[in-house]
Amino acid sequence: MTPAGLELDIIGVPLLAGLLVVATHIPLGREVLRRGIIFIDLAVAQIAGLGVIAALAFGWEMGGWQVQVIAAGSALLGATLIRGFERFWPEIQEALIGITFVLAAAGGLLLLAGNPHGAEHLSDLLAGQLLWVDIDQLIAVAMVYLPVLLIWYWLGPGRLRFYLLFAVTVTVSVQLVGVYLVFSSLIIPAVAIRRLQGIAAIVTGYGLGTVAFAGGLLCSLWFDWPAGPTVVWMLALLGGVLGIVISASQRGVTPE
Repeated sequence: MTPAGLELDIIGVPLLAGLLVVATHIPLGREVLRRGIIFIDLAVAQIAGLGVIAALAFGWEMGGWQVQVIAAGSALLGATLIRGFERFWPEIQEALIGITFVLAAAGGLLLLAGNPHGAEHLSDLLAGQLLWVDIDQLIAVAMVYLPVLLIWYWLGPGRLRFYLLFAVTVTVSVQLVGVYLVFSSLIIPAVAIRRLQGIAAIVTGYGLGTVAFAGGLLCSLWFDWPAGPTVVWMLALLGGVLGIVISASQRGVTPE
């Protein structure tokens, strides 16, 4: 097998995982940015992670149905809580979301304090294990993401529906790629394409996410870097360049 063929064999499934994440996170991230609740993804992702940690503390195995139920329930509870912040305390909702994130993160550390594998579990939840994703995981993820996308593009992200779809998506995404990549893939493309509208924004966002995941995975393979953090940096670098190019091009066509 040629080096190129070997690389494709290694990163093929992780890249498919990245494409699945990009498919849902681009529209969700744009809505998060539009609503001005930037840290909702971090908070809900961390709450879902806390649910996973709690399930592991009960002795259930990662990927088992019990873990999924607790993680989903935790994320839905977190999304409901944040919806309450938006409704009752909109002037301080970002502060309350930040506090929620810190409490969930600290709670996870407390639950893992006596676990001999605690550091490993925490690292997996934060940075993910993108290179070790298997096809069975992708099938399960696709079965969740597909209805989310159908509802999103067919019915739209209505106020309550947004929080429900967001919680369901983040529950799956955290276990697939980790908290850091969940936040990055939601917010960085949304910031980069914020000046674009309609289909142009979606297509450009999907393109950015695809190239960033592919480039990050290749760099991870070539330099023996951890995959998740490498993709995060690739998203940030490419997103920054794209944002500058879009801003410069729009200034160039704006009448004086």
